Amino acid sequence: MQIAAHDVGRVSRLAAGSAGVAVAIAGALSLVLSSAGTPIHEALTASPAAALVAAGLALFLLAPARPLRAARGVAYALAALAAVLGAAALPRHPAAGVATMLAGLGLACLDLHVHRRAGDPVRYRVADPLLAGSAIIALVALVPRMFAPTFPGGRGPDSLMPPYHAGALFALAVGMVLARPEAGPLRTAAAGPGATIRRMLPAVIAVPVIAALASALAVRTGISRPAAAISTGTVLAALALLALVGYLVRSLEGADRKQRELLAELHERREFADTLLQSMNEAVMVLDANHRVIDVNRRWRELTGEPRPDGAEPPDLPPAGTQDWSIRRADGTDVPVLATMAAIPDAAGRPRGYVATYVDIADRKRAEDELSSHAAELEVSNEQLRKALAFKNDLTSMLTHDVAQPISSIASLAELLHADWADLPDDIRLELASKIVKNTNRLIKMMNDLQLLFRLDTGAVTARRAPVPVREVVTSVTAELECEGDVVVAVDEDVSALADRQHVWHVLRNLMTNALAYGEAPVEVRATREDETVVLIVEDRGGGIPEELVPNLFDRFMRGAGLGLFIVRHLVEANGGSVRYERAEPRGARLVVTWEAASL
Repeated sequence: MQIAAHDVGRVSRLAAGSAGVAVAIAGALSLVLSSAGTPIHEALTASPAAALVAAGLALFLLAPARPLRAARGVAYALAALAAVLGAAALPRHPAAGVATMLAGLGLACLDLHVHRRAGDPVRYRVADPLLAGSAIIALVALVPRMFAPTFPGGRGPDSLMPPYHAGALFALAVGMVLARPEAGPLRTAAAGPGATIRRMLPAVIAVPVIAALASALAVRTGISRPAAAISTGTVLAALALLALVGYLVRSLEGADRKQRELLAELHERREFADTLLQSMNEAVMVLDANHRVIDVNRRWRELTGEPRPDGAEPPDLPPAGTQDWSIRRADGTDVPVLATMAAIPDAAGRPRGYVATYVDIADRKRAEDELSSHAAELEVSNEQLRKALAFKNDLTSMLTHDVAQPISSIASLAELLHADWADLPDDIRLELASKIVKNTNRLIKMMNDLQLLFRLDTGAVTARRAPVPVREVVTSVTAELECEGDVVVAVDEDVSALADRQHVWHVLRNLMTNALAYGEAPVEVRATREDETVVLIVEDRGGGIPEELVPNLFDRFMRGAGLGLFIVRHLVEANGGSVRYERAEPRGARLVVTWEAASL
């Protein structure tokens, strides 16, 4: 049955805490025995045993996976104290002092990691070389003691430090390794030859130690002579080391073979990705995190008309997402595209690169433009159709009411005159004939207005502008209308407008006719020159035009105004002028026409 990783870590940390307690107890016992009859302050500074107590307690407090903040602070303080006490013991116990000081510093840096170089994702623990140095000094002090029986008299060799102190330091180093199994020599997250060598280091260190222990055991039990035991242990250690080296070589060969296989697979995947990229119908550009071009496909080069070397500056990039965009070709023309810009995140979610995809939509844009053009033309046609329909409806309404009235009057009068001719006196006959003539003239004028209206509506009316004496035209219209007694003319002889004479005549005739028909006499006609314009005013003394009719006064088929004001507006505008309505004071209607003045 396999043991879960967290269970192994729990057992490892429990062993580390136990080692810390054992080291603290061993240091306390050694301190009590060595300080008999010695002042306490001298015992603390002269012997490294006090440092073992502080180091053991620090290891015990740091053994849990997530120690409390207060416990962590106390542990770091005890570790620093152990390093200081080890340094204080250097004059009398150099080796023990150095090893203890290294152990204390290692405990203080147990959770401190650094990067070997900037950007290196692998972190290294600062405590590893410190605890390795302390453990090596302790092993060097322990090994000679194993061969004490081989020396004459059993006196044994001189040692660097007492065996209990060396054993405590070695236990302390092992406990520091077990306290953090996920870091240091026991970590297994990494893979490859480096991880294999790191896993083999404990075995490389343990082989000579085990060989030395086996030789010492053989000597102490009398199984073998010291020289033979040492030789046997050396041979066994050499064989074990050779076996480890062979295993390491084989591991390196296997790793190298696996690396070659991975490289071949990576090369194959890269070729497949490149083939896939080049075979896409969309134009694709791959960029690094700094928006520099890494690669482009065949379609991109066809779309832009130019190659892009690696590392080149990209064209204007679209923002993130999908939207309409345009890219500049090598010949300077712009190509409309549907652009998609997407980031390629790394493990931390930061962009490690970007992919820009372009789809040529020139044909679609062209079709959309043609469709918009056709829609605009259709809208113009619909507008013209609506105007024509409105014109037809207005014309039908006019013919039904305004034209039908004089025709009906003429028909009735003519029928009456024909039926009762013999019975009617001459004055009645003359009156009826005069009414028939009046309605006929009215109908002829209406037909002439309609004819002019059709020409205006089709744009067939053009203005041949020339200097026109306004007073002369006013006199001509007044004479034709036979209204000299009802019209007051105030126009100077030198007032001339730059316009079409026939158009000026029609404008005056329509304005004066409306004033006489719908207003009250006297009708006043004035014309003055103001700077570069001629202002013509036709004003009556009637009740004026109702306010609700003013906004549409100059529209076609205006009810109550016939075609006259509509024709006036178009003729005035055709000659570059304008016309407006004003309410006269104290009463009446005033029509104001403005034309360009003729040069004197």
